[in-house]
Amino acid sequence: MRRARSRRRSPLSTDIPASKGPHSLATPAYTPLTQTQVDRIVDTAVELLATSGVVFEPGGEADSLLRNAGCSQSDDGIVTIPETVTRRALETAARNTMLWDRNGENPITIDCNHTWFMPGMTCIAVYDEDTGEPRPSTREDLALITRIADKLPNVDGVCIAVKNVEESNQFGEIDEFACLMENTIKPLEYLCEHPSSLEAVIEMAAALRGSPEALRDKPYFLHLITPLPVNLARIHSEQIITAARAGIPVGVGTLPIGGASSPITLAGCITHALMTDFAAIVLGQLAAEGSFCVGCSDVNFMEPATGAIGSFSQTSVADMAMCQVRRSLGFPSLTGIGGCSVARRFNQDAVWEISSNMTQMFYNRPATIDYMGSLDQGLTYSPHALLLCDDLAGLLRKMWQGLEISAEQMAVDLIREVGPTGNFLAHQHTVDNCRTQVWNSRYFGPNIPLSNTGLADQDLLERIDGDLKVMLAELEQPDLPPETKAAVSAISNKYRGHAP
Repeated sequence: MRRARSRRRSPLSTDIPASKGPHSLATPAYTPLTQTQVDRIVDTAVELLATSGVVFEPGGEADSLLRNAGCSQSDDGIVTIPETVTRRALETAARNTMLWDRNGENPITIDCNHTWFMPGMTCIAVYDEDTGEPRPSTREDLALITRIADKLPNVDGVCIAVKNVEESNQFGEIDEFACLMENTIKPLEYLCEHPSSLEAVIEMAAALRGSPEALRDKPYFLHLITPLPVNLARIHSEQIITAARAGIPVGVGTLPIGGASSPITLAGCITHALMTDFAAIVLGQLAAEGSFCVGCSDVNFMEPATGAIGSFSQTSVADMAMCQVRRSLGFPSLTGIGGCSVARRFNQDAVWEISSNMTQMFYNRPATIDYMGSLDQGLTYSPHALLLCDDLAGLLRKMWQGLEISAEQMAVDLIREVGPTGNFLAHQHTVDNCRTQVWNSRYFGPNIPLSNTGLADQDLLERIDGDLKVMLAELEQPDLPPETKAAVSAISNKYRGHAP
């Protein structure tokens, strides 16, 4: 990355909207489907669960929960779920939840009327500062990215942006939660492989809050579970049951690949993904009726000729449709596709894709956008991309404020006063309102293009690189209370040395 040639403003100087999360309900989300089509997709997914079924790996408590609810299970784990059971689960599952920060303050509401931005997730590489080439990510990389996210004004929560590749074991994934706790005050998203890892981090979060009951009252993290399409391993079922009973909000979503693990058509891939979502919701409700356990599958597609994952048009339309289907049921959509790119580097291709899929979120309106800063098909993480995403999140929030229609805002009296031959430039009304609906971008200025700013002689990559350098020089680790840090370390160290 080229070095910036002029002094940079710190990102911390950016104006933060007073109310960041809500959408203006006067500007509805985009709806590519009719309600009849939405109903048909939902009905078909429910019917297929009852006839084709879904795999729950046998051997755990899920077996008895499903059997006692009237589901049938074959020896190889294929479970058929009666339509009445699925419909009941869709009725009783919670439609919203709240997450509180490390201090038990500043809650964010996860529902259909807010969108929250997060970096991630689980990349296994970062770009080396000296060579620019991807290298395996470390705990230090996770700590640094988490501190950057902690300071960015439009990042609301933090998930595991990168893995500690050297510790690809149970201790490593538990320690990643500890690393997040140490380096941000914001609420967290977490995901893991081992059910006992989830138990460990619930214990950590309860130690932070003071008790399991206090954690239930003020959840600290949202737990994500990622089974294969229509196939939930025992490790996934056990995590659903554990989290639901502990009062931990849960999102369960597969990553179907149309043309490979799911049908290649948009409608087929969406229907297949919803089968996984609905099956997970059923188990969550059987474990703890009324719990927040929702589906969050992201629909992807494969190019059969090359095997590459991408297809921007298919993925974008499918994500809009998935958001609409969930919204029709009252469920928020988690893990919105904004903020990531399949590009190998943070280059013009990445900027185009990130800008396109971030601004599309204005119409999709997912509850969370969790992939900000992820490049190379989710393999490599870029802090530069994260900074661009944070800036674009500010654009979305400015647009989501909508517009006020009132006599004052329509300037009725002023128009009469000035008349058809006057101008409005020097009037106080112009002074008072000239910036109220302007996106105060860090990298593009209040007007696009940058023809009248001091940034005009630098390209976007230079501006972001300079801003990042300023931020890195100012970063500090937010203090974690010593007693909490000691409790977290003790819990984590119980798993040190465990095999993968």
